[in-house]
Amino acid sequence: MDINQAIKFAQLVNAAYAVSPGSTANAAGQSISANGTTYTVVTTIYANDLSTDLNPLRGTQIVSIGLVLQAVGAGDIVIAIRGTEGIMEWVQDARFDTVPCPVIPSAGNTEDGFTAMYTSLRVGADPASPTLASALSTLAFPQPVTAATPVTICGHSLGGAIVTLLALDVAANTIFKSPTVYSYASPRTGDQGFVNAYVRAVPNTFRIANRMDLVPKLPMPPVYDHVADPNELNPVLWSLPPKVLVKPELACQHILDTYLHLLSIGSGGQVLPLDSACSL
Repeated sequence: MDINQAIKFAQLVNAAYAVSPGSTANAAGQSISANGTTYTVVTTIYANDLSTDLNPLRGTQIVSIGLVLQAVGAGDIVIAIRGTEGIMEWVQDARFDTVPCPVIPSAGNTEDGFTAMYTSLRVGADPASPTLASALSTLAFPQPVTAATPVTICGHSLGGAIVTLLALDVAANTIFKSPTVYSYASPRTGDQGFVNAYVRAVPNTFRIANRMDLVPKLPMPPVYDHVADPNELNPVLWSLPPKVLVKPELACQHILDTYLHLLSIGSGGQVLPLDSACSL
């Protein structure tokens, strides 16, 4: 895994986090810089939020969940999906029911909350807008795209599960047959049947997980499994004595700023700051 690429795509996911979930204005045309590369926003991505037992009405709310971007000059496409506060409620629910994967026939089963949210993904705030995968090749990209245009799909937390479903959909049902995936703190998305279909279609996947983060450990096997081995981040520096780098709290170990901080330590470049609440 190229750590600097992982940092760049995580910064684009952070740009998706910077958009208020309740803001349904389309950010198309805005410029965003990430690790030395400038991107143009092609469209905001919208979805219903993650419904949970604690907050079932969240599943009826249309929110801004991500961005489709194109690199200035190079022309490659990036799809960045943020997470949600609802992931912590999902952890507390601990039911993790499965439904048939909606992307392709006979692709196993996927977690019902993630699946419901994925099937609501749209390129407009109107629920009747086209789905992201179906509209992807027809979006108003500033530079021409072809089947050979590189596509990278990246997401954090719940967004990691969403991009796992999206990547399979893109590979199977669009002109872009070879997407690259960077997921950060992703929970398990589906069962072994889903994993088998995913691995065949999307081999170029980099799953990044903080070994102290609870969310990537859920839902539990054997019903669920991950689609790729982890690129593990360690929030403990094995010096003598060992030095803990991040406050040992669930939220601190899970947030994207922590992932960026730990990635940057391994990059040999500028060390990106932790959230002040998570510093020791």
